[in-house]
Amino acid sequence: MFAAAVVIAASVSGSPPSAPRDDRPNIIVILTDDQTFDTLPSHPAAMPWLQAQIRDPDGSWLWFPNAFISTPLCCPSRATILSGLYSHHTHVRTNDDGERFDESNTLATWLHDAGYFTGLVGKYLNRYPFGRGPYVPAGWDRWVAKRNTAATTTYYDYGFVDQGIPLQTAHGAATYATDLFADKAVDFVRIAPDERPFFLYFAPSAPHPPWTPPPRYSGAFAGVPLTVPASVNERNVSDKPAWMQGLSPFDDGELSKLMSERRRERATLLGADDAIRRIVEAVQARGDLERTVIFFLTDNGYSFGEHRIRGKRCPYEECIRTPLAVMVPGGKAGQVDGLISNVDLAPTIAGLARVRPAPFVDGRSFARAIAGRPWKGPPGVLLEWAGDTEIPAWQGVRTLDFAYIESADGTVELYDLTGEKGHADPLELKNRAQDPRYRNCVVRLAQLLSRLRSREPHRG
Repeated sequence: MFAAAVVIAASVSGSPPSAPRDDRPNIIVILTDDQTFDTLPSHPAAMPWLQAQIRDPDGSWLWFPNAFISTPLCCPSRATILSGLYSHHTHVRTNDDGERFDESNTLATWLHDAGYFTGLVGKYLNRYPFGRGPYVPAGWDRWVAKRNTAATTTYYDYGFVDQGIPLQTAHGAATYATDLFADKAVDFVRIAPDERPFFLYFAPSAPHPPWTPPPRYSGAFAGVPLTVPASVNERNVSDKPAWMQGLSPFDDGELSKLMSERRRERATLLGADDAIRRIVEAVQARGDLERTVIFFLTDNGYSFGEHRIRGKRCPYEECIRTPLAVMVPGGKAGQVDGLISNVDLAPTIAGLARVRPAPFVDGRSFARAIAGRPWKGPPGVLLEWAGDTEIPAWQGVRTLDFAYIESADGTVELYDLTGEKGHADPLELKNRAQDPRYRNCVVRLAQLLSRLRSREPHRG
């Protein structure tokens, strides 16, 4: 493990402050939307500034290569991030369930009640404000929330709620969503009180479909060759669930369109990268970089044709993995290999802020890892999807070496990702559930899934 430690350096001013400065760290969560895991790192870089920071051996960023999203869909994932609870406990199972979220007991209320200055800028939960009018949920001192009404308003012509006031943008370069909300996030950093720690949740819509880059990056990746994994248009899906066996292969025209979308995703992320750089520079300008912890992740991945799937909600690597990086003030750059789920984020932040989370959470803090102390991740992370008319329900568990999935039609899947018992299969092309060599592994992971799925939340 690392020798890094979270170091909070007090700022020096010319005259003594009127009151002691709270020594708890500022905390920033940066959450992108539908970002594929293979974009960070990537070549050429889709997020050049952030990628350079993470790869800097003399920097302060930790990289977590085994981070996952428990329910790979926007609204359930965001509810989990804000609560530390799985979707079957938040009751936010689909993108239509945001109004069921308990807004009185969230990461924002925990931190706000403990003295933090809190702000959300960008996307909140899908369908906000749920027909309730332009309200501000409990716990947020600063509230600039984008309204997500249609794909056509993802980047332009969208509405948003600023401190309870509904506003509407027009179509123009000045209102490109990622840039406009980056402005608001930078303003939040600038106005945050000096005597209190702050918590900023910055959630741009990028790179969500329709993958629209800012004008300055239009066509940035045009013609750039991209690797196409063998899982794209998977030839044999006979060992997959029935719903997948009914998927037709993509034709050449559809595959070409998917490649174009992948390039536009990367160009769209260039705008998000600019936003992250600006926020970090604003923190540095106020002299707070050495007292600020920054988390970066996405709400879910996206399948660009892998396993004949286009979109999210699937149980495979393309949907469930997230890039996760954490900037640790005073820390040492490095990699933490243990398993992490988005359900772990809220209790981790609560631990760093030295506040008591909700009475009950599902997640486990990985603050020890951030502080450079010995830390061992869990044996597996829970994955789940409640199902809809397109992708039926499934449950699964992901370990460091295996992916185990149980689908609603009774299909069981097991993938030997690292070659623990046979050939390594990181693309999940060969279902080993019926292979006698893996019988004990199937039994063990089925039991682990049952325990994780039935376990009640624990006291935070």
